Amino acid sequence: MRYVIIGAGAVGGAVGGRLAGAGHEVVLVARGAHHAALRDGGLRLRVPDGEFTYRLPVVDGPAGLGALRADDVLVLAVKTQDTEGALHAWGPAPVEGGGTAAERLPLLCAQNGVEGQRLALRRFRHVYGVCVWLPATFVEPGTVSAPGSPLTGILHLGVYPHGTDETARRIAADLEKARFEAPVVPDLARWQYAKLLSNLANAVEAVSGSVESEALLALVDRVRAEGMAVLDAAGIAYASVGEQRALRGDKITLLPLADAPRGGSSWQSLTRGTGTIEADYLNGEIALLGRLHGVPTPLNDLLQRLANTFARERREAGSMPPAELVRRADEAVAAVAA
Repeated sequence: MRYVIIGAGAVGGAVGGRLAGAGHEVVLVARGAHHAALRDGGLRLRVPDGEFTYRLPVVDGPAGLGALRADDVLVLAVKTQDTEGALHAWGPAPVEGGGTAAERLPLLCAQNGVEGQRLALRRFRHVYGVCVWLPATFVEPGTVSAPGSPLTGILHLGVYPHGTDETARRIAADLEKARFEAPVVPDLARWQYAKLLSNLANAVEAVSGSVESEALLALVDRVRAEGMAVLDAAGIAYASVGEQRALRGDKITLLPLADAPRGGSSWQSLTRGTGTIEADYLNGEIALLGRLHGVPTPLNDLLQRLANTFARERREAGSMPPAELVRRADEAVAAVAA
């Protein structure tokens, strides 16, 4: 199979680079300065076992490939806010032998949150979800850092909305030869909602910096507790913290990479000054479910609003003092209780 990585940023670049290093055919899809850097200098992947440069085919859309191959796997690794544009571009792409990508090819949604795969299923017949546990950073065009060792990441796979099949198992086998663990599970949503709960902290880091102080750690606990209350009210199952820890064990240890910045996906969006952020599909997912099921979500509402403001106004990542964020959080909760 050939892997077409739509969005060769942190997750897409790490997956594409590792697959290429394991001998698989890979095409990278990128835009702007990142596309130019990949085209001119290759993908520079910085990992604990060294720094590797992969000179791979690079395109900025399906037209650059002509007709897609019948054995292509499309890996959708753009942020959720960019999903519609990617689906619009790639869905109608012709496939050798007839038909379109949306009709014939598997689409693997390697994204945070749970909305991207739902959007994909409106257009694509064969959609696969991924629960992405892959620490990786992309802030410099052409360069991706992934500090996980001995595994680069753990990628649960499953048919969306549920189930497993032979295609998922074949993809998993390729990933497991490329420094990933890739369990194929029939209940993928349980793992994705557990990951969503952990991703609720992304906005805290983006707005106020590394979550290390006692005040920010306590705030993150409150934000996640709010998320769990919403999922419980909605009757949505999620893997427990203990279950997640038992699965990961010591399979992924983050090792320091010289001169490599580290921060979550939302922090990276602000650092790159993209003008957008994925908070609507992380904290905003909890806000949506809270409204549907009558559960107040003042903390996630606040974080969604602040993250979007920071992105829209291109504010510096981590520039709000933690004490200010905690004060606003306390005020938001008090306003709901009043």
